[in-house]
Amino acid sequence: MVRRCAERPGSAVLLLLAAVGCALALCGCGSTYTLMQMNLCLSGLAGCYAKVAYPAVVEEAVARIREAHPDAVTFNEACRRDVAEIARRTGYHLRFSRVIYRGRRLRCVRPGGRGLFGDAVLTKAAVARTDNHDFRAQAGIERRRWLCVTTRAGIDVCTAHLNTRSSVEVAGNDAQCAELRALLARRAAARPVIFGGDVNRRRSCAPAAAWTRTDRAARQAAGLQHVYGSGAFGSPSAEVVPAAHTDHDVLLVRVHRS
Repeated sequence: MVRRCAERPGSAVLLLLAAVGCALALCGCGSTYTLMQMNLCLSGLAGCYAKVAYPAVVEEAVARIREAHPDAVTFNEACRRDVAEIARRTGYHLRFSRVIYRGRRLRCVRPGGRGLFGDAVLTKAAVARTDNHDFRAQAGIERRRWLCVTTRAGIDVCTAHLNTRSSVEVAGNDAQCAELRALLARRAAARPVIFGGDVNRRRSCAPAAAWTRTDRAARQAAGLQHVYGSGAFGSPSAEVVPAAHTDHDVLLVRVHRS
């Protein structure tokens, strides 16, 4: 039987293709998913804003997305109209979550007219549902929040910008980290979850079953931006892309989806 099959024209090619297909299936090398994490320092109030050279930071974000073609982008310290422009120019779906600052919604300044300050998620896939909420624990003058979207591709993409590790905010950072860990674990029980955010700490907030990649190789604020993925995403690889117009470099993580 083996000899007769081998004598068929092109059978060797078919056998080779079948072997390659089996190898791909075994290694899980099917589809690839890419997430890009950026902190843009866009409020107009923070000390890092001098480096932003607005609108250069927006142009830089558009260029980085066009170069990498990520499946999702997570933003911290963003402004609604700026990220809406980035989404329009790159063809992504946008969800935005405003942040309360000193007890009120913060409008971005220098220049004004850029909308509210907050966090955002961009996805190639259409968005089916959006959830966002303040963390229960808070410290300092800014109320920190999490934002998650469920895409029509059946993947949750989440972001958050946690309190800092300053003496005033460190307790808030620890408590928010624990809450984020529980949130991602709950969502991972229902569908694949990937998170990107500036967690302002080097120790991970990922659930026990998830992996962590950070921007520890960055030239700026190394180790504070993290990407976490649930078990549906394997073989994660991280790349740090230098950023000229914000105080954090860009964290790009590629994974295989099983």
